[in-house]
Amino acid sequence: MTTTLELVPGNTATRAQHKAAYGCGDRQGIEPCEAHQMVFVYSDPKAGEEFGYTFDGRVEDDEYGPLYLYTGYGAYGDQKLESRNRTLHDHVKRGLALHLFVADGKVSSGGAVLQRYIGPMMVDPITPVVTRRGLGKDKKMRNALVFRLRPAAGTTPAWDAVKDQPKAATQDSCEEVEVEVKPEIPKQNGVKDKKSEQHSTGETIADILGGPRKVVRREGQLMEAFKKHLAAAGHAHKTFQITLAGEVGALTPDLYDVTEHVLYEAKGQTTRDNVRMAIGQLLDYRRHLPQTQGLRVAVLLPSEPSKDIQDLLAELNVALVYQTDDGFHGFPLGS
Repeated sequence: MTTTLELVPGNTATRAQHKAAYGCGDRQGIEPCEAHQMVFVYSDPKAGEEFGYTFDGRVEDDEYGPLYLYTGYGAYGDQKLESRNRTLHDHVKRGLALHLFVADGKVSSGGAVLQRYIGPMMVDPITPVVTRRGLGKDKKMRNALVFRLRPAAGTTPAWDAVKDQPKAATQDSCEEVEVEVKPEIPKQNGVKDKKSEQHSTGETIADILGGPRKVVRREGQLMEAFKKHLAAAGHAHKTFQITLAGEVGALTPDLYDVTEHVLYEAKGQTTRDNVRMAIGQLLDYRRHLPQTQGLRVAVLLPSEPSKDIQDLLAELNVALVYQTDDGFHGFPLGS
């Protein structure tokens, strides 16, 4: 099949034109084009509400850069990591280049929806997909798979070309899916000391389609700086590995200041979602630690959060420490 339609970020075309040029389907949101080693992803946040696809759209850039959320395949019942969803999830492994299109207007004659080409993307290599609760087409609650898409290395997405670029709906109760390693389930609860997790490098290399990409690990950089700060202040530190009966894996707090009996949870960003997650983790850890008499908990952040977030932490009796140009504000904690 001869390709006559060039994919240029910002340009528009109909799905029928894509089908004619690349041989892909024109009905589903995830359409493999095996002959050209590509997979097309079509996002239409406004029309998608009818099918329960309410999570599509741009979200705030995180510590790894731009991010677009895309609801997976399946209008009824819980979405599974199979069929087209599996193809999208494994596109790098299968050697398929991922291309994102967002609905943007209609053809003046005939009314076909125009698809704005955003650019080549990749499924996030760190957290490819999360599950979220939402209504399906039958208006029944179900689990939806929400893929996290990143721009491919060395490319510039045409976000600004889309009229009224939609923002994705947010939901706090999301969880990662598909555990790669399934360790043996522990037989009983236990708390085991371990050295603080090492974050000796502030960067890592993610091997993705289009070449390796350098990823800045802001949380790791923050942790390493704070541990040096603790050591300079004469504070000993470690962490815990908490195993729970009947559950896979273990809970591992970020850092425990032995000298001041303070448990820290670090986040690489100061957003509300990050801080709320840290609060939940700290409360969960605290329940399982022995001899918790006098234990204090604190959130460690790379910069000062908003006043309302500070008020939230204060009301919950969770301390706040954040990095400044010359050290860490809030350290040492008041008695």
